[in-house]
Amino acid sequence: MAESGMSVGLRGRSGIISLVGECLRLEPTDERPVIMLLGPRGSGASDAHGALMEKFGPETPFAYVNVGGEQALLPRYALALLARQLERKLPRYRRSHFPRLTLGLLASDHQLRMTSLAEGRRNIRRELDAFQEQAEARYGDYLAAFFEVAGGAVGAPDGASTAALALLRDALRRGRRRLPGRKFTSSAAWYGGHPLLQSRDPWEALVELNLWRHDGDEDDQERLDRVLFSALLEDMRSNVRHSFMPRSYLLLLDNSHTEYGRRFLDLLIRARHDDAVVAGADCDPLTVVASSNRWLPRWGPATGDQWPWRLRGPDRASLADWSEHRPGRDSDDTWWYPLRLRDLNLDEVRIRIELELRHHPDLAPFTRLAPFVHRLTAGLPRAVSLVLELLRHSSVPVEDGAEQDRWLRTLPDRTPREGEDTRTLAEAALDHLLRDFDPARRVALEECAAARDLSIATRLLGSGDSLFGEVRGRWLLHSPGAVTPALHPWLRRLLLWRLAGRPDDWDAVQELLAEHFRSEGRPVQEMYHRLAAERIDEVTGYLVERFPAVPAAQWISEFNTITAAPNRLGQAGGPLELLADLAPDEPPEAVTTASVIRELITVRWVWSDPLADPGMRLNDMIADGFNQLSRLRRNDIVALFNEAERYRHWRHPLTSMSEG
Repeated sequence: MAESGMSVGLRGRSGIISLVGECLRLEPTDERPVIMLLGPRGSGASDAHGALMEKFGPETPFAYVNVGGEQALLPRYALALLARQLERKLPRYRRSHFPRLTLGLLASDHQLRMTSLAEGRRNIRRELDAFQEQAEARYGDYLAAFFEVAGGAVGAPDGASTAALALLRDALRRGRRRLPGRKFTSSAAWYGGHPLLQSRDPWEALVELNLWRHDGDEDDQERLDRVLFSALLEDMRSNVRHSFMPRSYLLLLDNSHTEYGRRFLDLLIRARHDDAVVAGADCDPLTVVASSNRWLPRWGPATGDQWPWRLRGPDRASLADWSEHRPGRDSDDTWWYPLRLRDLNLDEVRIRIELELRHHPDLAPFTRLAPFVHRLTAGLPRAVSLVLELLRHSSVPVEDGAEQDRWLRTLPDRTPREGEDTRTLAEAALDHLLRDFDPARRVALEECAAARDLSIATRLLGSGDSLFGEVRGRWLLHSPGAVTPALHPWLRRLLLWRLAGRPDDWDAVQELLAEHFRSEGRPVQEMYHRLAAERIDEVTGYLVERFPAVPAAQWISEFNTITAAPNRLGQAGGPLELLADLAPDEPPEAVTTASVIRELITVRWVWSDPLADPGMRLNDMIADGFNQLSRLRRNDIVALFNEAERYRHWRHPLTSMSEG
């Protein structure tokens, strides 16, 4: 449990807080977006919900609903849960009420005892009173009754702070909140005027709702849900028209990629569009922040080619940006505002570790490992947390040095904590990221991880478009808009670690990929996979031949690409021991271009893997290698000198997009 979700959860995501603040300050009738936080599992969406709850909850009616649990959350249940939370009494405002929604839920809840529509009309008010009194006697108020069947959907988001938890408990507190009887008449009149209901008589309209629920077909159920969503939005519009009432409401919808989450969003978007565009009424004052770790089917293919929106980053999110890029109001796509959550940069990883020290001072010796943690995880928030948790609950040597390097070399096979969960770090992380992937598809994805370009791997290795589409649809690609679609570095590293445990498969996959690139005339990519198969002499021969033939800057670029290849080197030893195993059987007696390049290849190859060289202790060796090359080249040596300086005075790049 975090002390402050604001400080930990939204590091690097202040634009989200700013955007939500803008929405809540709008005039009640102004149009506002449905904000979608998109990213793979563990990208920090739940942290964001907790931080928003903490930031705005003290002065704004809010509701948190998690539609990602195992419990079936029908739209009516979700509506009741969020309305009940929005009724929380705030110091500055009178309590909000939702009489239209409550009446619609009541009228469609229990099956009315009647033999004709006319009889139902005569009895409905009496029966509704009885239903409500029974609920109040048992639960305190009618909406609170829904916690019995769907209360699991209002559990606190992961990482919620103590302040956020206190606000949530206050919103869920039970008490006697009777819906005034006089509200029945005006609320029933609203149903009598709703365009989706045939009956113009208010009470017959409520009977119609009841028939839809208990005797209707699928279309009737759809109409009922649409009417209930419309009732919620109309209640909100009615509330904000009165004095001493909130100007807006906040809904936090977690895991909305699930079946029930998608249905909730579809109904909400349609209700808003029908009211604000089709009927020309005021927009509702509801600010929605939903999270999803899947591409939503209603947006079309996951390529995004058929969707008018392009993903935005969270740092500069704003209402002005939404207004500038939103599609025209003729389409209900106009309401979305998709924000792709980014990974933490190096400074943000450092800050997270420092903040964790407040509660876990035993992490102090590992603050210097922030660059290692960032290189290893690429800044995926949950991955950072998993690694820090493992460091706290393990026997890792606290002193910086060779012993610590050797321990970190086997980090993926360490168990994060003692107890019932005996999974290794790699197993726990992969189970989380690849939930619902069957074992066969996981094995296929391990093999596909050997390639930098996932689309090529899925095609060559027989996995096909379905696996690639599933990975893309789960936001597991590192840069969704990049020309070369690559797995997120943390996921790829874990998959390659698993593949390395199957040496024959590793070699077969690398050979297949190398041959593919050879046939296509792409030698740099071919050598990348030759090196991954530990065919160092072949790679050396290629780079020795290229050294005098191309400009130094181009040679360095090819060298960097090739030596970023993955490895399945042994798990014992630190970087120097790994290098010793890669040395030639018969070292040359004299220093030659070939001998320098071969050594530089192996050093840079080990250095490129954060698990092989956690402390980046090989920087000086790489710098020496480039200095030697500069003496062996007759011209165009400035780029080689500069490269030597770069490694000798290494400064860690802030983002995982940079090398290292």
